[in-house]
Amino acid sequence: MTDAAFFDRAAAEYDRSHRRHVPVSEEFYGAAVAAIPYGPDDSIRVLDLGAGTGLLSAMVAAKLPRSHVTLVDASVEMLRVARQRFSGEPGRFEYRVMDYAREPLPGAPPGDDRGYDVVVSALSIHHVADGDKRGLFGKVHNALVEGGIFVNADQTPGETPQADKNATLKAQLAWMEEAGFEEVVCVYENERFVVYGGRKARRDLSTERTDG
Repeated sequence: MTDAAFFDRAAAEYDRSHRRHVPVSEEFYGAAVAAIPYGPDDSIRVLDLGAGTGLLSAMVAAKLPRSHVTLVDASVEMLRVARQRFSGEPGRFEYRVMDYAREPLPGAPPGDDRGYDVVVSALSIHHVADGDKRGLFGKVHNALVEGGIFVNADQTPGETPQADKNATLKAQLAWMEEAGFEEVVCVYENERFVVYGGRKARRDLSTERTDG
């Protein structure tokens, strides 16, 4: 069974079972949201990788009421639940069914090609093979605007070896730096649950040569 098929079957009960599997859910997700350095007046673009039923997207959207959020997941049924969750704001949320580890990441919302201010993910990237993780961090870096933030809330050692493809926290932080992220740091760690992230550097225009 593919991961997408597994999560299709689990979608209806996912929210109810979530706290059993993630007993530190409130502080874990809270740490991820707190790591996003924007406030309620900021009109920003957010990409949620492996968004599932929209649990993290909902918390990000509540903190950032002027944000536009794109939810990406390989499971049609998971995103169906997310659509129901956000049905009251149909223009604010966008949904893409895709394998984000192997396909190009979706672009910015229509009419703007600047990229995303924030990319987030929760309990998803540990399903991605290590080689694909390294490539994914590069794709995330490319999808961000200058100064943009990537925050990943995930687990390191897994409980389901057939589905989990865990890498150490140390390795993942190193891969982020390899992809070009700066200020790479782990902001939360509780047994197997971690939240880490980094920033895409801004160009120093003062050092760039100009014509004429």
